[in-house]
Amino acid sequence: MRIQPAILLVLLMLASTMSGCLGGGSDGDSNSENAPFNVPTWEIGDWWLYTFTTPEFSDDTARLVVAENDTEGGTAYNLAISNHVEARRHAALNHNPFLGRITHDNLSAYENGVPQPIFRFPFQKGDSWEFTLFAIEWDADVLEVHVQSDGVTSFRTAVITASADDGSTLSYIFDESAGFLRSLIWKDSQGVEHLNMQLSNFGTNYEGDVWFIRATDLYSGSWDHDSGMPDVEIRDTFFVGDHPSGEEYDEMIYYLDARMGGGTGSLTLRDHTSASALERAWQPGESEEGQLGEINAPSQDYTLTITQSGDSEISIIIAGGITFSWTL
Repeated sequence: MRIQPAILLVLLMLASTMSGCLGGGSDGDSNSENAPFNVPTWEIGDWWLYTFTTPEFSDDTARLVVAENDTEGGTAYNLAISNHVEARRHAALNHNPFLGRITHDNLSAYENGVPQPIFRFPFQKGDSWEFTLFAIEWDADVLEVHVQSDGVTSFRTAVITASADDGSTLSYIFDESAGFLRSLIWKDSQGVEHLNMQLSNFGTNYEGDVWFIRATDLYSGSWDHDSGMPDVEIRDTFFVGDHPSGEEYDEMIYYLDARMGGGTGSLTLRDHTSASALERAWQPGESEEGQLGEINAPSQDYTLTITQSGDSEISIIIAGGITFSWTL
């Protein structure tokens, strides 16, 4: 795979940015650039604090916590999140591929029920492999392995880039001292960043409640209405069955945006009994951005009705979720 010099330069800069901040790692010959990386062994309560930046949504900070180490017949961990609201946000926006099951043997993340080898230990320069993430097939290469020091101990970073047939790129760094990702950047063929994930801190022995919501997309829609166009009423329907695992959803999570210029708008969601599950109405100049909410015990068919007049924008994402929680 041909790597553009600018991408390599950015990755190398990121690999050195946090040197001295993370700490940890091991000493001795194991820190040679040519020595293989061992797959980290995580413990319940290990945590990583990340900032997620996406073009559509505001920045999001989330602490990922190891909640279980014996799922999938004792072959995988379960990564949860330390804030229930953020668990719902990630379920709806679906921009964190590392929540949920992560395999012991390779830290592979599950997508559509299949573990995907985003990493491939032992991370030696020139290694290449394939995986699927964000429903995109990627060809990955290890560009560099670096030995770094915080003045007390030495640790290594593996700089990896992956490309897709459509020209998209996925650039990420595995940090040996953190035992997980330092950064991940996903860009499309036009260079637009769809996700920028950066490690802020990490630690062990987290205490408190953590959550994971196993979610599936149910509905997504966006409507723009220009000033001078005729008033409109839009109706759409969707069906809520069970999660692909066969379990029933215990809630629907929605993420709503609405911006009224000189126009007005409304949104109504009703179930098959015509009971209202969600109602909103906006006057000229009003807005409701990034509104996150839940609807308990979803069932069967839903009808969504949108009305718009004048200059107005409305969008909604709806996911079905099964909630898991742990107290550590």
